[in-house]
Amino acid sequence: MRSRLAVLALGLYLSFALLACSKKPDQSTDTSTAQPSTSSTPTETQPAQPTQAQPMPAQPAEPKKVRAEPIIVPAGTALTVRLAQAVGSKISQSGQSFSGTLANSIVIGGKTAIPAGTTVTGTVTDAKPLGRFAGGASLTLQLTSINLNGTDRAIQTSAATQTAKGKGKRTAVLAGGGAALGALIGGLAGGGKGAAIGAVAGGGAGTGGAAFTGNKDIVLPPESALSFALTQPLEIKR
Repeated sequence: MRSRLAVLALGLYLSFALLACSKKPDQSTDTSTAQPSTSSTPTETQPAQPTQAQPMPAQPAEPKKVRAEPIIVPAGTALTVRLAQAVGSKISQSGQSFSGTLANSIVIGGKTAIPAGTTVTGTVTDAKPLGRFAGGASLTLQLTSINLNGTDRAIQTSAATQTAKGKGKRTAVLAGGGAALGALIGGLAGGGKGAAIGAVAGGGAGTGGAAFTGNKDIVLPPESALSFALTQPLEIKR
């Protein structure tokens, strides 16, 4: 009787033991499967950011051009001109044009304002042959323009007047006063002595001078040098 009870108790014990073991969770299960894998989750594609335009590099500022101050050629400045053609009391007429070039540069403040060789033009304001003016001849010239940088500029100058009175005599004066300005500079053909009032310089005997021999009219050949004076200032832009 006791042995049966013992066998029955042992059987119950074993049954409860097996039942308890069957309910115990499996510790060998991989816990990593219980958590979602972040590595397998596809990454969301971020929208591309628009490319911002790169600012253009600043251009270096152009240096400011310094405007040169104009040169003022004052009134009274002498312009020595060599004639390009012959003029005379008989061969020229009042109102006739003539031309020439500057014999010397005009320098203002140490700077060349008008270079030698600059073209000038003028007008014969009076031409009287011998015998029509109280027995003498008369010739008056005046500059009217000068070519600066390819442009003709109007100028106002004194008039160079030359007269011949009597046989073999002549005078050269400046109309309006100031005999030193506008006086004849050329020498006499044949080596004769000039009686020019004001400055008289060697312009070369023969072709470079003025011929007045005997009772002939006044003739100024090409290359004769005459001096005129500005009566108004001349502004020259650089």
